[in-house]
Amino acid sequence: MGTTTIAVSYETKEILRKLGEKGESYDEIIRKLIERSAWKDLDERWNRILKEDEFIPLDEL
Repeated sequence: MGTTTIAVSYETKEILRKLGEKGESYDEIIRKLIERSAWKDLDERWNRILKEDEFIPLDEL
C-alpha cells in the first residue's frame, strides 16, 4: 500500500500525538479514530431505532 501526505496544522498534529500511544503511527491513530466514529454512529442509529420504532414480539408473528 502506498502512502500520501496530508497537511494538518501543528496544533492538530500535537492533538493526534497526544491521542496516540508510544510507538503508534499517525496512520494508526487516525484509523483508530475513524473506527471509533463508525461504532459511535452505529450505536446512535440502533439507539434511535430502539427509541422510535415499534417492535412486535416474536411469539406474535
